[in-house]
Amino acid sequence: MLKQTVLNAAHRGAGARMVDFGGWDMPVNYGSQIDEHHAVRNGAGMFDVSHMRVVDLTGQGARDFLRHALANNVDKLKAPGKALYSCLLRQDGGVIDDLIVYFLREDFFRLVVNAGTADKDIAWLRALIAAHAPPHLPALALAPRTDLAMIAVQGPEARAKVWQALPGSEAASAALKPFMGAAMGDTFIARTGYTGEDGFEIMVPASRAAALWNELAGAGVRPCGLGARDTLRLEAGMNLYGQDMDETVNPLESGLAWTVDLASPRDFVGKAALLARPPSRQLVGLVLVDAGGVLRAHQGVHTARGDGEITSGTFSPTLNRSIALARLPADVAPGEMVRVAVRDRQLAARVVKPPFARNGKAQVA
Repeated sequence: MLKQTVLNAAHRGAGARMVDFGGWDMPVNYGSQIDEHHAVRNGAGMFDVSHMRVVDLTGQGARDFLRHALANNVDKLKAPGKALYSCLLRQDGGVIDDLIVYFLREDFFRLVVNAGTADKDIAWLRALIAAHAPPHLPALALAPRTDLAMIAVQGPEARAKVWQALPGSEAASAALKPFMGAAMGDTFIARTGYTGEDGFEIMVPASRAAALWNELAGAGVRPCGLGARDTLRLEAGMNLYGQDMDETVNPLESGLAWTVDLASPRDFVGKAALLARPPSRQLVGLVLVDAGGVLRAHQGVHTARGDGEITSGTFSPTLNRSIALARLPADVAPGEMVRVAVRDRQLAARVVKPPFARNGKAQVA
């Protein structure tokens, strides 16, 4: 039996094509995936991301614990509501998950983790808490918020549409800078997303999610499925857990070095392994030059410096050409030409530095 979000009936009522997404019954599109993609780049679209898990960490010593648990440094979080993107690593440096953590109070941090890894993440964090909690302090509490739904509204018109649909949201969120969030009663609104566009991710009590979804639709926000979400995030150069990184690779070989704080004296799970093994591979962007195919995950890539593999690939509606992320030898440089095995052909592609598109515009020629 597939899991369902609280918005499942709304998706089916709107005629969405539903698919099994990691054990969840989710909409892949509502008709035209490309139209949904362009709606986000040029206007406003919304996604049901309630399958992702909100997890609240509370208690004295929460910051100290996250200093040890996360590869990025939560000491960067100084203002309440500030968010940080980080990886959760194994001792050997493999990526357990990528997540966002929000600082709300010194004794209250909110994490948002991926749906497919949520149970694993929570078990890992609880084991770390048990192993590292100071004996003289009350135990930290880790609470999965299954009472919350989450709706992402993205695009250049997203914020204005949310303010129209959700009373009180403009006063609560107009001053938010990117990667900041604010509570609005029992609703939490954050200026974050996974598309390369401006917008909000809204955590709302599940009992009110359908009403908010309908209000947003009434304000002109287009419902979008996981298909458009994938092409948008790939254009924005954003990783997908399970494809671009997983427990077998480390963040330094996944384009995520910017999320790892190796400079400070702070220790964290996986740091020693990362320092002991300099990366021999890197995650780069590819733009297909030859006609006659589409770049897809697991296609082999031949370079003058060794071989690699595409981790995510698709047709880019914004660039009107095929693009990909690929893990290649560390000394391959932007501008170099490579060959990609597409069925029985070897097609030329150019190495680029992501993102491919952001804020409605192409970022590569």
